Amino acid sequence: MKKLIVILFCIASSYSLFAQDAMPLAVGADAPAFEAKDQNGKEVNLKKLRKKGSVVLIFYRGQWCPYCNKQLSALEDSLSFITAKNATVIAITPETEENVNKTIEKTKVTYSVLNDKGLKIMKAYKVAFEVDAETVKKYKGYGIDFEKANGENGAVLPVPAVYIIDKKGKITYAYFDKDYRKRASVKEIVENL
Repeated sequence: MKKLIVILFCIASSYSLFAQDAMPLAVGADAPAFEAKDQNGKEVNLKKLRKKGSVVLIFYRGQWCPYCNKQLSALEDSLSFITAKNATVIAITPETEENVNKTIEKTKVTYSVLNDKGLKIMKAYKVAFEVDAETVKKYKGYGIDFEKANGENGAVLPVPAVYIIDKKGKITYAYFDKDYRKRASVKEIVENL
């Protein structure tokens, strides 16, 4: 257990150094429009979804990340509180479609999960950063290979973030913490809808 804590601290330290390049969009900013297909092949169009109500965007690292899985599962467990406020949840990741399916198996999510091919959405929302070679090597030592996990997206991850977008397309809430272990709580998300 002690060894695992030391490993996580080393990874977190190096992660935080390179995640500093990513800077969040501010509350009040226009949310970049996008459309992509989810895990079921359904077209997800932000502009169309906004007509129904607020949209909650969750950026997560991958199925290999226990913190991401915990957050996605918690959102699924409390999805009724979010949908009761006429909001839609969308999760966005750099991982391959195959790994998106693994995430869904692990977390049992029913909301849309998007594989961000070419990192267009992550870059538009300013959460993407390139993982340095030393950290890539460390992760490989723990069995996490970004080339396999993310395919053509390579060693690029998002800073785990949450954006809430209103019907007008404005960001009304932004949670962005370079420490991947810290996440917005479901309660905080619901309170900001």
